[in-house]
Amino acid sequence: MTATDVQGDAARRVDFPFRRPGEPFPPPSYSAYREREGLVWSMMPGGQRVWLLTRFEDVREALLSPHLSSDSRNDGFPTPGRTGGPPSQTQIPGWFATLDPPEHERYRKVLMQPFTARRMKELRPRIQRVVEECVESLAAKGSPADLVADFAVPVPSLVICELLGVPRADRAFFESRIAVLVTLAATDEQRDRATTELLRYLGRMVTIKRRRPGDDLISTMIESGELTPMEVGGAALLLLIAGQETTANNIALGAVPLVSRPEWIGDEGIVDELLRFYSVADLVPLRVAVADVEIGGQLIRAGEGVAPLVAAANYDETRFGCPHAFDPGRSAQGHVAFGHGRHKCLGQHLVRVEMELAYRILFDRLPTLRLACPVEELPYKDDGVLYGLAALPVRW
Repeated sequence: MTATDVQGDAARRVDFPFRRPGEPFPPPSYSAYREREGLVWSMMPGGQRVWLLTRFEDVREALLSPHLSSDSRNDGFPTPGRTGGPPSQTQIPGWFATLDPPEHERYRKVLMQPFTARRMKELRPRIQRVVEECVESLAAKGSPADLVADFAVPVPSLVICELLGVPRADRAFFESRIAVLVTLAATDEQRDRATTELLRYLGRMVTIKRRRPGDDLISTMIESGELTPMEVGGAALLLLIAGQETTANNIALGAVPLVSRPEWIGDEGIVDELLRFYSVADLVPLRVAVADVEIGGQLIRAGEGVAPLVAAANYDETRFGCPHAFDPGRSAQGHVAFGHGRHKCLGQHLVRVEMELAYRILFDRLPTLRLACPVEELPYKDDGVLYGLAALPVRW
């Protein structure tokens, strides 16, 4: 590399866009990065070099590329350090989000059918009952309330517990441990303890379901014969965390614009626009190159990390006009809030059903629902793996 190349490379180095208190989301720097020629790069706290992808087409290309790996065991995989990074198969066997083909497809084959749009249509009455119960519990508790703790978290938590076949009574146990795993502020010891407790619990559930199978996801994985008991427990943990935390954040965030514009509820495009607008999994789909590959005009060498920034792609002005305006009338389909390609979220149809029912039933039951504090004072999760609200004070 010549001196000129070194200078040019150094000029493209930027700070990694971790969320910071008081800063807008998505970071304004995303737009600035898109306007620059080529790509910018950063260094992760764990010491890995990572290229930042902020253009819609670059992000989609990266998520489709067979030369970019999701496997955190590969050298150069970008993580914020051990704490908060994706677990490896040695830590959690069955955590298939960090597997590449063909291993990844072994899990997808087992779980695709239970999460199809058709299956969600069949499950809709069960999901609706859960939402109705949560709304009635919220109403009974009375005003004021925290819509995060009293509604947005219980809805997906109860739904995923029911789908996995674990007792509702254990919801508080799951929620408390998951809260540790999804914050970057937790220590290694806290994360290890929470993971151990969850895997031990799910291991017992696998043992029970092997003896007495039911109409649930754990039984489905066991009966497939494709996964070992430990892999079933790890996959169940991934489904539990993804099914609760991402949906809870989406429900809470989406309620904010709907409080002032309830006429949007039921609009055909509302859920996809909410998913695009908030892009809660912005920093989730990290990758590492396992072969040299060119993206956005930049040669990315094997061993270099890649961060396809979901919110940046969903705010790309060339794909979504006036992206900072919340507009349910736009065509937000094609957003990458659920990812893209082989790792696209299995639960996307479930999330859509939960969000649509949550808003319709909540505002039907509590039509005078309103914020209990100025919108600019809402507390956001600045230390979380996912974007979301720490609380949402409301009255009615």
